[in-house]
Amino acid sequence: MSLEISFSKNTTVSNMPVEFVERKGKGHPDTLSDRASEELSISLCDYYLSNFGRIYHHNVDKCVLVGGQSKDVTFGGGKVTEPIYLMMVGRAAGRVEGKEVPIEKMAQDVTKQWMAKEMHALDTEKDITIVTKIRPGSFDLVKNYDLDDDIPLANDTSFGVWYGPNTEIEDLVLAVENELNLPETKRKYPQIGEDIKVMGVRRGNKINLTIACAVVSRFVKNETEYIETIEIVRSIAQNLALKLTSMDVAIKINTADNFVKKMYYLTVTGTSAEHGDDGQVGRGNRANGLITPFRPMTLEATAGKNPISHTGKIYNICARTIVSAILKEYPELEQTSCYIVSEIGKPINQPQAINIDLFADRSSKIEKDVQSIVDEKMRDLPNLWKTIVKREYSLF
Repeated sequence: MSLEISFSKNTTVSNMPVEFVERKGKGHPDTLSDRASEELSISLCDYYLSNFGRIYHHNVDKCVLVGGQSKDVTFGGGKVTEPIYLMMVGRAAGRVEGKEVPIEKMAQDVTKQWMAKEMHALDTEKDITIVTKIRPGSFDLVKNYDLDDDIPLANDTSFGVWYGPNTEIEDLVLAVENELNLPETKRKYPQIGEDIKVMGVRRGNKINLTIACAVVSRFVKNETEYIETIEIVRSIAQNLALKLTSMDVAIKINTADNFVKKMYYLTVTGTSAEHGDDGQVGRGNRANGLITPFRPMTLEATAGKNPISHTGKIYNICARTIVSAILKEYPELEQTSCYIVSEIGKPINQPQAINIDLFADRSSKIEKDVQSIVDEKMRDLPNLWKTIVKREYSLF
């Protein structure tokens, strides 16, 4: 393992003149696709463990959501005329020890279960069709996975990244979507759908938040109640802004609305997936829940990859644990980044290279401490899957 510790004194992101931050909420078609892949992966892990005592090879990280069709979506109602079409694609061990693994049924059951819980206005029996195209993996990749080694071998040559601490606008964008999609928010304001996208733009010390919020049509009777809903969303966002930043924050909501032409962001199900948009794994939030073009990112889709050996997944989480440990030891650091790259077929705890970039003056003490942190996290890496299966980390 080659560890490179660099000390940068460039301008930190929080001190740059401009910053963009985006989050696609839990009802966005891309996020729904991510969630479907990850929940199926966890379900497969649970099934393999409970029936065979170990997790078998799988990568179900290809999923596409084809938007449905709805009509007569106006105040007080509307209907879905063609269901959302969710196709789950990937590779998985479908027959183990002579027993068939019920992947199709599992995909149906687990997807409808979590979707019914998370999407309060969507009828999982009528509004969505779920299909799977999951086949066994290739001979070489399965054998690479199944080699009887103490340390799993990397399933791919890929990299993971993390950074910290978050800037004020990053925390704000994440918090606004989370708050608007809390179960208690839905109970109090059922007209607020789950398809919420928050775009934050900071110029100097001024922040603009643009929020797209799907409104559930059957819970608003007229334009007045629609406007009231928009103001509820604004109030929630403003209250969070007051808590999380001292900057001036301007908030715009559903900017495509045109009241003169009677155009409103109304949905039957609370998501644009019913008619207006499609989705795909890996097109949305990165592993930290945000899309941050001014930060290091990887285009790897973390959702759905196996948690044992797919470095495109586990290296992002490992980088997170490294950055968190460094910032705990050195909270005064304004900016830290971690980059890890694997080599297929090599032990997962022996990456090709690790780069830790610190916004600090060079220090032999910091170097020694960071080396110790990295060594510890590499030793722990083969057990990281246990926390993933328990959903201890959000991946999108």
